[in-house]
Amino acid sequence: MRIVVALGGNALLRRGQPMTAENQRENIQTAAKQIARIATGNELVVAHGNGPQVGLLSLQAAAYTAVSPYPLDVLGAETEGMIGYMIEQELGNLLPPDAPFATLLTQVEVDPKDPAFQNPTKPIGPVYTETEAKSLAAEKGWSIAPDGDKFRRVVASPKPKRIFEIRPIKWLLEKGTIVICAGGGGIPTMYGEDGKLRGIEAVIDKDLCSSLLAEQLNSDLLVIATDVNAAFIDWGKPTQKGIAQAHPDELEKLGFASGSMGPKVEAACEFARKTGKTAVIGALADIEAIVQGKAGTRVSTEKPGISYF
Repeated sequence: MRIVVALGGNALLRRGQPMTAENQRENIQTAAKQIARIATGNELVVAHGNGPQVGLLSLQAAAYTAVSPYPLDVLGAETEGMIGYMIEQELGNLLPPDAPFATLLTQVEVDPKDPAFQNPTKPIGPVYTETEAKSLAAEKGWSIAPDGDKFRRVVASPKPKRIFEIRPIKWLLEKGTIVICAGGGGIPTMYGEDGKLRGIEAVIDKDLCSSLLAEQLNSDLLVIATDVNAAFIDWGKPTQKGIAQAHPDELEKLGFASGSMGPKVEAACEFARKTGKTAVIGALADIEAIVQGKAGTRVSTEKPGISYF
């Protein structure tokens, strides 16, 4: 099978963990062990989140005031290289020495008219007091929003429109290469009025980009790996139930939080509808079982309704 595995940023750096290189590598080792088990006989593409990593770079940049912070598209490119390097190395330690890998910096086009630009919602970087936030907003033209009793910068999260490197990704897959790409939803870019492509201050949702990637690669399976073992209803309540299988129409009726499971459900439903194939939401540690059909929430148009476990 041709499989796209989308590793969540919180799966690579779990909630509440100190943002150290050691912790990140340990979590990537967990992912690599699972991915290595499905490598034989399959074509693999690995996408990944980068939220905690971009947040850390933003914090580090804020501490060095001699120069202006690098823009988000550049930070995205930095994290694609950093995380891709670790994934390549840890997978390479588990697979045969001649197994080929490639990490691709992945530019993704967005529409300048996307309504997300009129309503920035994606928080990034450090927290500020209200006074600091308003001062920075006035100085830098930022949008800000409350985050608990503090404030953070928020940016637009437009939908991915085109993945520029889709052809080289296909070429590498045809040669048996395991490809790491579309990190953090890809590097957000758009064409200016002068017809030139440029990076922008935005964040593309990783799951929606992975869905588009899997669709354009004609993938047989999309695996959205996160830090929980399925999509749940009534999460955190005594009545919570895990979803075993669902038709996209039924799954979307349930309503999921936009800041957590919502984008994953949307991405899974989009892939299932457009391709007639299966998307699965599940735990990073269950990737092998997910591919075997034994774990996670399976989203497909093959069966009507919804079932629980």
